[in-house]
Amino acid sequence: MKKDTINILYSDKDCLVVNKPSGMLSVPGRGEHKQDCLVARLQADFTGARIVHRLDCDTSGIMVLAMHAESHRRLSKQFELRAVEKTYIARVQGQLPSTQGGIDLPLALDWHNRPVHKVDFIYGKHAQTAWQVLAHDKETTLVRLFPHTGRSHQLRVHMLTMGCPMVGDMLYHPNHQAYHRMCLHAEMLAFTHPDENKWMRFETKADFE
Repeated sequence: MKKDTINILYSDKDCLVVNKPSGMLSVPGRGEHKQDCLVARLQADFTGARIVHRLDCDTSGIMVLAMHAESHRRLSKQFELRAVEKTYIARVQGQLPSTQGGIDLPLALDWHNRPVHKVDFIYGKHAQTAWQVLAHDKETTLVRLFPHTGRSHQLRVHMLTMGCPMVGDMLYHPNHQAYHRMCLHAEMLAFTHPDENKWMRFETKADFE
């Protein structure tokens, strides 16, 4: 993965907004082979850059990073309070039952099949997603997703429960090898600037639209 595949959308002394490519870890994983990641590459040119939130390795799209401890605290608080706005776009297998809807199903890690997550009404944490169909063909549907919570694998598992796994998803799609990447992209992120208190909004297109 070349360094120039990390597209810088915005930078100043307080924050950094980037477009993460699919197939790149947000932070280092376990083992020497998982040390190459978004934050490590960015820190080479943006000293002090630190993660505020994460995207799954195979998810592409917009992320905001903090440039110092105070901006990290302020941005993290916005995510904690759900004061940010974000939308995703996905291509899923099959057809959804209507043009829009919502899913409210609790999610938990499947400890015997990690890192897979599952719907769990006993131990699961509240997870809520709204969706809107944008287009479809004979086999797949292009859908915009609005996560009201931010659980691990939330969008992937919620779409799976609808019988519509994401195209290319190695964990949840039985025929994931039919497409070269998982079709999930964080297309829009909006938040309040951690120092200037102005509302900022960023958008990027997915390569599978």
